[in-house]
Amino acid sequence: MRKNYEVAIIGTGPSGAFAAYNLAKKGISTVIIDKETLPRYKICGGGLVYRGRKMLDFSIDEILEGEFNQVDIFVKDKDVHFTPKREMPVISMVMRDTFDELLVKKAQEFGAELLQNSEVKSIKNGILKFANSDEEIEAKFIIIADGALSPVSKLAGFEDDRLLIPAIEYEIEVPEEDFVRLSKSVRFDIDAAPFGYGWCFPKNNHLSVGVGVLKTKAKVKLKDYCATYMKDLEINTIISETSHGFVIPITPRNELVKGNCFVIGDAAGFADPIVAEGISNALLSGKIIAEAISDGNLEVEKTKEKYIEKVNEKLIPELKIGIKLAKFFYENTTIRNLFVKKFGALAAERLTDVFLGKSTYPSDYKKKLQEKLKISLPWM
Repeated sequence: MRKNYEVAIIGTGPSGAFAAYNLAKKGISTVIIDKETLPRYKICGGGLVYRGRKMLDFSIDEILEGEFNQVDIFVKDKDVHFTPKREMPVISMVMRDTFDELLVKKAQEFGAELLQNSEVKSIKNGILKFANSDEEIEAKFIIIADGALSPVSKLAGFEDDRLLIPAIEYEIEVPEEDFVRLSKSVRFDIDAAPFGYGWCFPKNNHLSVGVGVLKTKAKVKLKDYCATYMKDLEINTIISETSHGFVIPITPRNELVKGNCFVIGDAAGFADPIVAEGISNALLSGKIIAEAISDGNLEVEKTKEKYIEKVNEKLIPELKIGIKLAKFFYENTTIRNLFVKKFGALAAERLTDVFLGKSTYPSDYKKKLQEKLKISLPWM
């Protein structure tokens, strides 16, 4: 049996679900497909920065695990601490199972269909076939939004040239005294791991603690780094824990479209390179592809032009700047520390403005760094 849609979306994460929501609102027939059954656990710190949250034109209060108007940023190597504060929630905490399910339900309210427990085994001529069903789906547009590993992009013939950085996260239950102490704020710890950082995100009744590193060629001992980080956080007793290793794509693919297949979100490599935050850009890319399909009058070639144009305008430039800034920040620690000592508070404020969507990473970052530090930076 074959069903026909204008758009088939593979993946129910923020990018796929928000694309479905925006397409369904425009009256475009859409099916969203997942190999699992919702709600399903998803590895993710669950920090939704304000620039992403303000894209949502509906309330997410029912699934929030916390809201934080300040961020604690520590630089371990220099023993400094910055705490930018704002009137709005800089970071809101969510669990991805409930957040993703809410986005999908909002899409369904406008007519999007959901196909669960359906693993794509092939894509050919706009036709999707599944590993566990004889059912087929034919669509004019196929949006691939199946996350960092993105097996479906491989089926569609995309070359994977993204930079994937390794990370590990622990969901831990700690004694009440530790939970109260660590649940008051969101914190990032630069240098909690060599060439990387750690995070401690409070949820309703547990902590999400993890580390990620940008140095992918060296041997990475993530479990050891995270154990040391927890000691730095003065977590000495863990009542229960689950751990998950994963990768975060922090550089975009060179090819975002192949035939009638489009990649978005982590599948496209759109996570922020500085803090590896992926939800806000996932939402943005979902919105962009929906706009491109609508503005392209449901014509594949016009949609391709619109999608590339919008991505190059709203996403790619900042990602390219971000990866260079990340290399400076995590790999050139001597000069970085000199900068942090003099201008760390200002940099923390600017980063917070990026989280809020009030500004972007500066395109003239190299010139500004050289002017402030009064040194040459030939490696940038």
